[in-house]
This record gives sequence, structure tokens and C-alpha cells, in this order.
Amino acid sequence: MPTWGWIIIAVAIVAVVALAVWAAMRARRTRELRSTFGPEYERTMETEGSRKDAESELQARRRRRQQLAIRPLAPEERERYRAEWQAVQSRFVDQPGPAVREADLLVTRVMRDRGYPMEDFEQQAADVSVDHPDVVQNYRSAHAIYVRMEAGEEGTEALRQAMVHYRALFDELLDITDQRGQDVAGQA
Repeated sequence: MPTWGWIIIAVAIVAVVALAVWAAMRARRTRELRSTFGPEYERTMETEGSRKDAESELQARRRRRQQLAIRPLAPEERERYRAEWQAVQSRFVDQPGPAVREADLLVTRVMRDRGYPMEDFEQQAADVSVDHPDVVQNYRSAHAIYVRMEAGEEGTEALRQAMVHYRALFDELLDITDQRGQDVAGQA
């Protein structure tokens, strides 16, 4: 076989190996993002329209989150917020609308005190999705109910659901462990 034939075979083998490595890396990235973001991965796939765009979006969120100085709350802050939540929750029976409004504000304050930027709701949800992917949909649902409530479009059962959704995120935000279950108390 002439030398050029061996060169063509070698180039073809290198191309096949490179393609296999690229496919394996892509599959690994997909598995890792799916594992990290859980249900938020699927939601982002739906909103972005393609796996490539969704994964790029999730990686951009992760990079943005790494630039933020998110901190755990001090024990006294957590206790103060827990007491505030109890007060808001107890008001729900007699004043569901105002209680949902207060719950929205309380969750926003906790997020701000933890270090999440408060630019706009969608950015807040995207930032929170990196650390709390299992409950970020609760936040979106609660906020959507809150917005409809402000427009006079929601009844008491929807407001109850908003409180349940806010509570799920609230509990996660007050928790002193990160998304991998590691204690972050004392880290700043």
C-alpha cells in the first residue's frame, strides 16, 4: 500500500477516535447537568428548545452563580426568619392575600440576605436554580400565583398552594447545608 494510503487510514482513525471522545464528553456533560439540575434540566430543555441551548444556558447559570458571594445565614438570622414565617403562616387563615404577599417579600428578603441579586424575577429564579434545583419550580409557581392574586384572579386554594410553594423554597434557603448536603455553616 502506498504511503498516502496509510496516511488516509491514520487520519480516518484519528477522526473516528476524536468523534468518539467528543460524543463521550457530550454524554458525560448531559448526565452531569441532568444530575445537578434535576427537574430544572427538563424545564430548561422545554423552554430553550434544544439540548445544546439548554445545556449552554445551564452552564451559563453555573458560571454566573460562581461569581456570586452566596452565604449561609447566621443562626440568629435563621431563627428570626423562622419566627417571621410562623407569623406570616398564622395570618393566612384570616388574611390569605396579605399573607401570600408577606411570604413573597419574606422569601425575597432571605434571598437578598443570602447574597442572591434581586435584578428581576427570572434572573432570581435562574440563580436559585443552581443551588436549589429541586424547589425552584415551587418558587416560579408561587410567584405566578402571587402575580395573579395581585390582579384579583386567584382564590383561596391557589393562595394556599402559593404558601406551600413558598415554604419549600424558604426551608431550603434557611438550611445550613448546600445542595450536596455538606455543612456550610462557618463558610463565608
